Amino acid sequence: MNINQLRYFIAAAESQSFTKAASQYYISQTAITQQIHALEDMLNVKLFNRSSRPLSLTPAGKTFLFDAKAIIERMDHATHRVHEASIGFEGHLHIGYTKGFERSNLSDIIRSFHAKFPSIFVSCYRCDTDALSSGLFKDEFDVIFTWKSAELIASAEVETLHVETSPLVAALYPGHPLSRRRVLSRKEFKNDNILFMTLSETGTAPEDMTFHQLYQDVGYQPNIIFRSNDVESILMMVAAEQGISLLPSYATQKLINADNIIFIPLEGEHESVDIISAWKKDTKNPLIRHFCNHIKNYR
Repeated sequence: MNINQLRYFIAAAESQSFTKAASQYYISQTAITQQIHALEDMLNVKLFNRSSRPLSLTPAGKTFLFDAKAIIERMDHATHRVHEASIGFEGHLHIGYTKGFERSNLSDIIRSFHAKFPSIFVSCYRCDTDALSSGLFKDEFDVIFTWKSAELIASAEVETLHVETSPLVAALYPGHPLSRRRVLSRKEFKNDNILFMTLSETGTAPEDMTFHQLYQDVGYQPNIIFRSNDVESILMMVAAEQGISLLPSYATQKLINADNIIFIPLEGEHESVDIISAWKKDTKNPLIRHFCNHIKNYR
């Protein structure tokens, strides 16, 4: 049994004519009858009552017509799925993102992408920046969202796309002397205990050094009493009035009714962070181009 035999059988059954079925597929009537004879021999049943006019199905033929249509439908569906997968419309996309970025508009980007390509499954992984970069090079992630990294941008293996620039905000508790201000500057935290948000588990990411330099630029070394790459832990400690923190606004913008925490914008030319998406240039996953084009169009 082959797919053409099923198609010829269905055409003859629905048109009630071998001649019309042959015309539909641009082949001779002899070819149609030979293929249907071969199908009947394989099934060891007669599918057509050839003595009737117009051509009619036997009881076995009527039963087989239902199943033949179902087989063709599933074959067509499978062919369509394979085609979509080959051009990047179906499959699995693994996305890694930096801790805290779950409160950005990333979920909106993924939701609108999924609405456009419902057959693409997107799985998400929350990591520190070290794990994101490592996972990208090890093919654990297809695309990552991370802080702008000179190493990634300079890599010949990686393509990057600027996603957003996120202003920094000061996270204070309501009893802090500066909590009623509308805007603050880094130089005003000289006497505060700082809960430092680091990007890596080790606290030695190049981006960390950049923010240390910003403190030095305004004339002091910060009194850092705690380092963590977990925004939630830092916010808990701010709420407990153990210190203050400077955080990217993407990590705070969707917080509603934050318990005992106030967020105040930070002024200054360099008081922001850049988020990029990155993926490998030699990727074999065609979904990545669709996803990255979606990011470009979403902005």
